[in-house]
Amino acid sequence: MNGDNRSVRSHIKNDILEWCESFLFAFLIVTLLFIFLIRQVRVDGSSMENTLHNDERLILSHLNYEPEHDDIVVIYSEPCGDELIVKRVIGVEGDKVVVDYNEDRVYVNGEEISNEHNKEIMDERSYFDRSCMIADGVYEYEVPENCIFVMGDNRNASYDSRSIGFIDKDTVWGKPLFRFYPLDKFGTV
Repeated sequence: MNGDNRSVRSHIKNDILEWCESFLFAFLIVTLLFIFLIRQVRVDGSSMENTLHNDERLILSHLNYEPEHDDIVVIYSEPCGDELIVKRVIGVEGDKVVVDYNEDRVYVNGEEISNEHNKEIMDERSYFDRSCMIADGVYEYEVPENCIFVMGDNRNASYDSRSIGFIDKDTVWGKPLFRFYPLDKFGTV
């Protein structure tokens, strides 16, 4: 009988060790995924409304990502207090971006871009780079090499490339894949 108890205890110990090994292995895999493949970020502020809202949580990927026109990106920004910011890519390297506040329009290489997800924009001259003004209420930006030009969808409440300058592509953390919080908005971005 005593041998049976040892056998049962040994079996229980082995089961517990197997469960611990499985848990640690799963934890390691999830940790590696979040380090090398995906990241989690929180939207802070209203600069991306109506697309994204304050306190929403996003999963993004940064593996082999190259920013493209109209992508939403997460950027590490020193001018914004060494914080992560979420913006939309308007222009990429070599593009000429014109923001016309008189007509509420944005042009990239002479073609008007869609305003489907944007709120109305107004010329808030207090924080825009005046050296880029080509006419009253019209600003022109030429995107340099290895940089992007970004704007928030809520253009009147966004510190973006109009005020903080071009964004070095090396500071782009990645592109949001989906929103996981709040749960009623769970899905792709």
